[in-house]
Amino acid sequence: MELGPIVLSFVVALVATLLAFVVGVPLAALLARRFPGRMVVDALVTAPMVLPPTVLGYYVLVSLGRDSPIGQAWQAVTGSTIVFTFTGLVVAAFVGALPFVVRAARAAIEDVDERLVQAARTLGATRSRAFYSVTLPLARRGIGAGVSLGFAKALGDFGVTLMISGNISGRTKTGALAIFDAVLAGDGATANGLALVMTASAVVALVFANRLVERRAR
Repeated sequence: MELGPIVLSFVVALVATLLAFVVGVPLAALLARRFPGRMVVDALVTAPMVLPPTVLGYYVLVSLGRDSPIGQAWQAVTGSTIVFTFTGLVVAAFVGALPFVVRAARAAIEDVDERLVQAARTLGATRSRAFYSVTLPLARRGIGAGVSLGFAKALGDFGVTLMISGNISGRTKTGALAIFDAVLAGDGATANGLALVMTASAVVALVFANRLVERRAR
C-alpha cells in the first residue's frame, strides 16, 4: 500500500486545521456578538457544510483560478498558481474545516459566563485582554472539539479537493483520491487498506472531540 497519499492527507489536514483555528476563533468571537448582518455572515460560514461539494468546489475554483483577481495576485507574488498545487489542497481542506471550528468555538464562547468577563473588565482588563485571559481559557474544550472535528473533515475531503487540485500522482493525490483511483482500478486490497487508515484516523479525532465535549459538560 502506497503511504504517500496518506502522509499528504495528514500534512494538508494539519495545515488547513491550523489555518481554520487562526481564522475561525476570531470569527466565532465576532459571531457570538450581535451586529447587523450577523445571520448572513453565519449562513455564509455554515454553507460549506450543506452545499454539494461540486458546487462549493466550483465557487472556490472560480474565486481562486488563474483568471481571478486573487489567483493572478497570488501568481504574481509567488510565481505559482493556487489550483492544482499543494496550496489548492490546503484551501480545499480549509474550506471544509472552517465551519466546524467556527460553530463549536462560537457555542463554547457563548457558554462562558458573561459575569466573569465583566469582573475582569472591572479589574482593569481591556476587552481584548479579558477575551484572551478569561473567555478563551474557559472555552478551550469546546474550541478543541471543533478543531478535532475540523481536522477529521479536512483529512477526508474529496469533492472540493478534486475540483481545486485535481488528482495528480505524487503532487495532489490525497488518501481520499487514492481510494477513488484504487476502486476504479479494481484494486480492492489497496482501497481497503487506505480506507481503514483514513477511518481509524477520523474515529480517533471524533473520540477526542467527544471526550472534550463530555469534560466541558461536567
